[in-house]
Amino acid sequence: MAKELEKVDVLTVGAGWTGGIVAAEAAKAGLKVLSLERGKERGTADYQHVHDELKYAIRYELMQDTSKETVTFRNSPDQKALPMRQQGSFLLGDNVGGAGTHWNGHVYRFLPYDFEIATQTKERYGEDRLQEKDGYRFRDWGITYDELEPYFTQFEQTAGISGTVNHFEGKRSKDYPNGPMIKTKMMKMFEDAVNEMGYHPFFLPSANMSAAYENPDGEKLNPCQYCAFCERFACEYDAKATPEVTVLKTARRHDNFELRTHCNVVEVLTDDKDNSKVTGVKYVDTLTKEEFIQPADIVVLTSYVFNNYKLLAVSDIGEQYDPKTEKGTLGRNYCYQTFGGARGFFDEQFNIFMGAGALGMSMDDFNGDNFDHEDLDFLHGGNITVAQYGSRPILTNPVRKGTPSWGAEFKDESIKQYTRSISVSGQCASSPHKDNYLDIDNDYKDAFGVPLVKLTYNFTDMDRKRTKYLADRCGEILEKMGAKQVDVGEEPGDYDIVPYQSTHNTGGTTMGDDPETSVVNNWLQHWDRDNLFVVGAGNFAHNSGYNPTGTVGALAYRCAEGVIKYHKDKKRLEK
Repeated sequence: MAKELEKVDVLTVGAGWTGGIVAAEAAKAGLKVLSLERGKERGTADYQHVHDELKYAIRYELMQDTSKETVTFRNSPDQKALPMRQQGSFLLGDNVGGAGTHWNGHVYRFLPYDFEIATQTKERYGEDRLQEKDGYRFRDWGITYDELEPYFTQFEQTAGISGTVNHFEGKRSKDYPNGPMIKTKMMKMFEDAVNEMGYHPFFLPSANMSAAYENPDGEKLNPCQYCAFCERFACEYDAKATPEVTVLKTARRHDNFELRTHCNVVEVLTDDKDNSKVTGVKYVDTLTKEEFIQPADIVVLTSYVFNNYKLLAVSDIGEQYDPKTEKGTLGRNYCYQTFGGARGFFDEQFNIFMGAGALGMSMDDFNGDNFDHEDLDFLHGGNITVAQYGSRPILTNPVRKGTPSWGAEFKDESIKQYTRSISVSGQCASSPHKDNYLDIDNDYKDAFGVPLVKLTYNFTDMDRKRTKYLADRCGEILEKMGAKQVDVGEEPGDYDIVPYQSTHNTGGTTMGDDPETSVVNNWLQHWDRDNLFVVGAGNFAHNSGYNPTGTVGALAYRCAEGVIKYHKDKKRLEK
């Protein structure tokens, strides 16, 4: 028998970026806030041996335990889905801070085009270019860039983003709070090359601090050490903006906020008397296995894409999407990301073993609709970047095409090219397709007896063509940079869930202005439950040519404002 606990005003399911933002803002507004986190608490003391590539980058110390919670996967609806038994294509977090603990820190703003992609495509190229007959389902987001701009600014100020203005981005109300990071030799070579080619380079917007910074909430961050241990690692210097050292720290300054760890939410509870409302959640203490009912006036799902979807599905909230009839909204428009790049090999050497998670130069001349698509057979594009993350020795083995994949020749080539090669990467958008979606897999269950999420996904023809197009552009840039040999990436085949690609999963709980095609409105309020909000990259109607966190942060601040408004007026929010 589950024990019922004292009611709170606002409950967040998850304590990462989105949960931390909602919790901090609601706590500042005087509401009683509780965040439930299924992982454990971690802090600086836990990271004293953080520069351990084997432990963190290969054995995934900070990641979700797939023996307890995972997803099943298949490329198409006619295949049998099987469980992902170890982390691979994406790396899900499992602790206070979530994936925000081990991220690199890239913080782009999505382009104005992204939020109105269907409308702008029809206006410029005609409705046929949306390729509906081929199964593509591009939709506007129900919000414009201009409406979301203040929230982008708020997130950037909170996270102390370092950078310079992008020529192609929408209008901004404030500059980045920090100046750019250092410009390394390879970044200068990239900048000079693309300038000569008539393009528009800018510093990669970085959540690694270029200088000491105090954010508007009074949280202090330290200058980046350029130690090369960002992605897959926590930062023991507090020099990378993470939820633990920003928004969660702010929330914890308030007596009306509580964070409970080891609490795995298994169900969102609907009011027996009024099915337009939820009453709270049921959760299991992962240490004692005890069950609890946690009542709340407002529930906000702020966990990762898959878990936000899963909690709605197993709680029977919303209609599951059916790819055959295309009825239902829950689970549709799952998107991911591809990378079309090239590697150049030089005679000179570069200090590539130093770096930071978001140290780089970018250009957007082939992103969004910044270039003419009239004679192209895909929409959107991607951001092109040269980044100096810091190449760690175990996972860094650059070799020229034609080199054996093992043996003496491989070793010699890898050692030689370790400091003599540069990668230029095109991070590509992802097209929504009717056959890419999330579902529930009743054949497999997690450690608590709850069905797993079933992922049905494959790259689309647009994805493949876009990826190859960006790879060719990256090759041209490397040639301009003076590479002696350039190996250009191939067009991708079928999506494979085994090798790491990116933790940029999107869709499944999309936002919009129509309950027939979306799960939440533009306040991230569920169409079917007035006091239920769902926020994260699952709200994206497609994925852009950028990392998602900047836009996720903006949506979380928008959601937090909606939560506070709803708590005050108890009325469904209007645009």
